Amino acid sequence: MRSFIPRPGALLAIGLLAANTASGAAVAPAPLLPCELKHPQHLAALPAQCLELTVAENPQLPAGRQISLHVAVVPAVNRDKRPDPLFVLAGGPGTAASAFYTETAAAFARIHRNRDIVLVDQRGTGMSHPLNCALTEEELYGEDDSVVLAQVRRCRAALEENADLAQYTTSLAVQDLERVRTALGYRQVNLYGVSYGTRVAQHYLRRFPQHTRAVVLDGVVPPAAALGATAAQDAQDALEDAFARCVRDRLCHARFGDPAATYGALRAQLAAHAVPVNLADPTSGEPLHMEFTARHFAAVLRLLVYAPSGTALLPLLLHEALVNHDFTAFAAQSRLISREFAGDFAIGMHNTVVCSEDVPLYPLQGIDRVALARTFMGTHQIDGLVTVCSAWPTGPVDADFHAPLVSDVPVLLLSGSADPVTPPAFAESARRGLHNSLHVVLPGFGHAQLGAPCMARVLERFYERPAVEGLDVACTRDARPQPFFLTRNGPGP
Repeated sequence: MRSFIPRPGALLAIGLLAANTASGAAVAPAPLLPCELKHPQHLAALPAQCLELTVAENPQLPAGRQISLHVAVVPAVNRDKRPDPLFVLAGGPGTAASAFYTETAAAFARIHRNRDIVLVDQRGTGMSHPLNCALTEEELYGEDDSVVLAQVRRCRAALEENADLAQYTTSLAVQDLERVRTALGYRQVNLYGVSYGTRVAQHYLRRFPQHTRAVVLDGVVPPAAALGATAAQDAQDALEDAFARCVRDRLCHARFGDPAATYGALRAQLAAHAVPVNLADPTSGEPLHMEFTARHFAAVLRLLVYAPSGTALLPLLLHEALVNHDFTAFAAQSRLISREFAGDFAIGMHNTVVCSEDVPLYPLQGIDRVALARTFMGTHQIDGLVTVCSAWPTGPVDADFHAPLVSDVPVLLLSGSADPVTPPAFAESARRGLHNSLHVVLPGFGHAQLGAPCMARVLERFYERPAVEGLDVACTRDARPQPFFLTRNGPGP
């Protein structure tokens, strides 16, 4: 769908303790059964313990349709483990916690030694009554709003056969997390949220502060933010930051000159006509012919500036496309985006969240469409979301959902200075009411800092001693984004 570019990748715990119910009586933890967590591309399988927790789809109709929440616990390595687990909350919205963890487990290895990791596939994602609809290439990259609208109506009709689409908002999801905490018998939990997952973490903290021990917000969405409203300009700023870094880098500048000029020439070329590309499909290896358009180009640029690994390739790929007329790398990336939306990404849940919590806040009359048109994403993102939401149901949003969050719980906020989605200003906005917080910004890094150098040690220290005062984050000051590739073989000497 035109309304969302996938994660570069964006949720989890259990120590068998008795918990207090609302009545004050202790209950035994729910039984867990052995299971496996499988990587989305089948690259790994991790042992875990799982539980299917049944809840009412519509809490206002407890006798109505019931849905199953998939809960996975990765038990701590140390038998003498800490009593408070880590719940990992994935991004998107639309990514499953279990899938996210299989892709990022190594980053949590230090924490996992002493703490259980708990993964709750948020309602509507993964194995929790998923709301998936595959998108075609035309629906992802087409210019015609009527195609998008037809896809939305087709997806809605298919999903409504077995779901009330309004019942998949963040306000309901945090109630599910609390049910999981109670079912597993934890008194307190730690939270790690990335991207959209930071929204879930903050709202859980708002609702259940007494059960929240410590929180890490990575790529922060502040409560007041309407995601998507500033996306095009934020992505453009990140792209220009990458170009400026290349110009300042002696080897990159000598090899590629000013990448901004190369980008401008390519954008003008693709605006005039599509480029035919023959390549091997990156998923199947089968021969493939495609017409690479300006819309493909915009989608791939946004994906590349998400992370330093993508930004490191950007000047080289732009140079190859303009000078060598070689668009195969760009075309391959666009096919990978298509695969994401043809797979397990929960488009339906994504639409319900965005249409209920974000698009209604868009200042449509005040948007400078001329300025947006100058960005590589243009007005397509915001127009696409408005089109989608014109045909999608909205669900319950708590009255205080977008109010400033005020809390004394220890919170560590992480940002990349070149984040194309949640720039550091977002974290600063969220931090105003977080009286026991620290904001760490990594220069030149993009969206989500979980895999950044030494970040695993920082998170381990923070969860072991949940306090921002005296937290040693000195190693992050030495972190540098991946150097620019000068050839396909890698950076220079």
